[in-house]
Formats: sequence, C-alpha cells, structure tokens
Amino acid sequence: MPFASIRLVTDDVDRLVAFYERVTGEVAERPAPVFAQLGGPRAILAIAGTQTVAMLGGAVTPASNRSVLVEFEVDDVDAEVARLQPDPQDVVLPPSTMPWGNRSALIRDPDGNVVNLFSRPPA
Repeated sequence: MPFASIRLVTDDVDRLVAFYERVTGEVAERPAPVFAQLGGPRAILAIAGTQTVAMLGGAVTPASNRSVLVEFEVDDVDAEVARLQPDPQDVVLPPSTMPWGNRSALIRDPDGNVVNLFSRPPA
C-alpha cells in the first residue's frame, strides 16, 4: 500500500498554504479554494479547509494537533531557520544537534502544528 499524503485541516487555508510555500519554496497546487497540496513523488502535504471534513462529525479539529510533527529534510538547518525568521514564541527547539546526530529545529506553523527542519549527519 503506497503512502499518499498527510492532510492538515485548518480554518485558514490561505494562511497555512502561504507558510508551507515559504518553508518548501514550492507553489502549492490549488484545485479548489478549500484545498491545496505541496510535494511530489515521495510525499504530499495536503492542506484543507474544515468544509472538506464536515461530514466526519467533529473527528478532525483544526489547530489542535499535539502528536504529529511535519518534517522536512534540509541541507542546512541553521540557514533555513535564519531564512524563515520564525517568531521566537513559535520556536519549540532552536537549531540543535540530537543525540543520534541529526541537526534539528522545531517551529510551529500558524495553526500550532510542530514542524521539524532537520539534516542528517555527514556520512
């Protein structure tokens, strides 16, 4: 079974799309005002308005994630954080070297979801 995507549900699609376009440097595909997607053959990050999940009876609530990290592998964590200039209150973990060798920074997107920018140690 191939992995298809991760979908973030939000009350403000435009705001969240703008954030992830800035992070990835990509322009999102927008087949409808309430839906966008970024990515390619390896993975898709979908962003959808609450209207797209209305029939789920409240099973999905925007801006309430406390268990999933959206992760992007980057060449230089410190440079990406400097480029993005997140608000200090949105920085969960400044650029740090993890015990397993990865360099990582955790920031929050506009809905409060945690985004991990990481690089692997040199081989």
